[in-house]
Amino acid sequence: MAKVTVDGIEVEVPNGASVLQACEAAGKEIPRFCYHERLSVAGNCRMCLVEVEKAPKPIASCAYPVADGMKVFTDSPMVRNGRRGVMEFLLINHPLDCPICDQGGECDLQDQAMAFGHDSSRYMEEKRVVSDKYMGPLIKTIMTRCIQCTRCIRFATEVAGVPELGATGRGEAMEVGTYVERALTTELSGNLIDICPVGALTSRPYAFVSRPWELRKTDSIDVLDATGTNIRVDTRAGEVLRILPRINDDVNEEWMADRGRFSFDGLKRRRLDRPWVRENGRLRPATWSEAFGAIAARVRGTAGERIAARIGDLADAEAIVALKDLLGALGSANLECRTDGAAIDASRRDFYTFNTTIAGIEEADALLIIGSNPRQEAPVINARIRKRAISGAPFPVGFIGPRGLDLTYRHDWLGEGGATLRAIAAGTHRFNDELRAARRPMLILGRGALRRADGAAVLAAAWKIAAENGMLREDWHGFNLLHLFGGQVAPLDLGCVAPPDAPAPEVVWLLGTGDAAEVPEGAFVIYQGHHGEAGAARADVILPGAAYTEKDATWVNTEGRVQQGRLAVFPPGEAREDWKIIRAASELLGKRLPYDSLDAVRDRLAEAHPAFGSGFARRGCTDLAGPAGDAAAATDTAFALPITNYWQADPISRASDTMAECARTYLPAAPAMAAE
Repeated sequence: MAKVTVDGIEVEVPNGASVLQACEAAGKEIPRFCYHERLSVAGNCRMCLVEVEKAPKPIASCAYPVADGMKVFTDSPMVRNGRRGVMEFLLINHPLDCPICDQGGECDLQDQAMAFGHDSSRYMEEKRVVSDKYMGPLIKTIMTRCIQCTRCIRFATEVAGVPELGATGRGEAMEVGTYVERALTTELSGNLIDICPVGALTSRPYAFVSRPWELRKTDSIDVLDATGTNIRVDTRAGEVLRILPRINDDVNEEWMADRGRFSFDGLKRRRLDRPWVRENGRLRPATWSEAFGAIAARVRGTAGERIAARIGDLADAEAIVALKDLLGALGSANLECRTDGAAIDASRRDFYTFNTTIAGIEEADALLIIGSNPRQEAPVINARIRKRAISGAPFPVGFIGPRGLDLTYRHDWLGEGGATLRAIAAGTHRFNDELRAARRPMLILGRGALRRADGAAVLAAAWKIAAENGMLREDWHGFNLLHLFGGQVAPLDLGCVAPPDAPAPEVVWLLGTGDAAEVPEGAFVIYQGHHGEAGAARADVILPGAAYTEKDATWVNTEGRVQQGRLAVFPPGEAREDWKIIRAASELLGKRLPYDSLDAVRDRLAEAHPAFGSGFARRGCTDLAGPAGDAAAATDTAFALPITNYWQADPISRASDTMAECARTYLPAAPAMAAE
């Protein structure tokens, strides 16, 4: 540790830390444009100048290492003059469009020009003009504003793993853009908007829609993938205008996937905003009383074992536990959340969660991926894997699945299907040597790999690989199941797995699932959801629910972390929060649920499963007994990836015009790069 004095304040920082980090440890604000905590140091904007005792000139604090006994001055006349000079140079060619710039109000350049710049400029020549670049349907560019900090270039190369941005030309002719003008091929492109310190890269769907001070900001959770990204929902006049990530180092750091960020326009399209009842073969608008009356009339004459429920991928925990309690009161245990057919063993929580944890990826030193494409299934988790892969320490990655995927990091393609899986489970494959040599090996099993006839065997084989290759220990749990959406873990925690001998149902309650394929012909279907998917077209009664931005609700991410989202806007029309709908229905069915408030429902959740009442903690594995299934029964069938269209993988994104434009842009894609 080095002791450094900053403006008379002595701080102790690790050897090798930068002067800028020492200044921040002392509570001093240092302006910067090119420096970003999660990117490599470029040292090219020179805005972070400070004075070091005995140094002949100011130094760039972001790139200068500390030394024991160093004395730093952050507000001396030399520093002030240096920063003013740098700011004057930065503004030489910057357009004077702050009043109409869509970055106004949250622009680092604007803020720092006022705080650290000069009140006049000596530059009288003509300003340069740079043509705007095309980066796809999500990013709007106004490149004349670019100050060439290169944050976007470093993010695309280092974090996203798509080195498609760069600088061409030198001096005044230097321009940042794609080498070949085409859309950026990354699922993390929206983060370029967040890290750009000026208005050169902005959101195309949000451009010129509102000013930041007009927005009401609400903390919530993204449920369009299973990462559990912490988000902020910005609204105005009851409409969602923007979704941004919040910092959570344990989950998403400060990144967010594009589908969750840009599909918010789907929240106001194809919505169910009133109850509907089928009469004479046609759906007609109805009142809540009529809808509940139709349900009661049909359910009262049906035996309990003939009533079933199917849980969708975006359902919140409060609605799930309420529906489970209602069906239990009606005499049914036939609830099923595995509507995709995944052969998940819910008898133990570590059979279906990401046990290493997302942050724990950085501690692993070997990885086996089975039947999953994390780049599309969980882009933020994939970025964490890439972060570990390029850290410098050895990190062999083996992949079983379709050949030729570009995961954005170097990996070893091992095979396409069950033959390779069986070989590794038997310990006879060459990749077993990599796993056994590692101190903390891990595997990621895709949920899509379990959506096949031999899914139980695939799960058993994956667990056997983990057990026999040092992944399951008291201090480390390397078995991970990667889910696809934010509502898939909570129903497993709550036991929503139908008994294998359940009779064919006569009444089916679809909670947020459009999959009506398994509904028997002639069954009475109740569809509760927020978008008019296939389940709504099949329904006899439609109950309009609330989307994830429209309710206070709880979700569980793929690692089993319980998180709560908050109501940002009210549901449209007569739509209501889902647990309240079920609670009201229970009244008319004569099976009144024993809770009337959100707090009471959450108390019931904590009673139903301890995860809802306790904090999240890393866990090891002390019980090596595996899930049901014969590992040797995995067939040679190649693994098929569950997401073929990343941009339209859920009801909200399928209703989004922005995501439809992305699908048109990206789906006729060029051949993917082969594995390195």
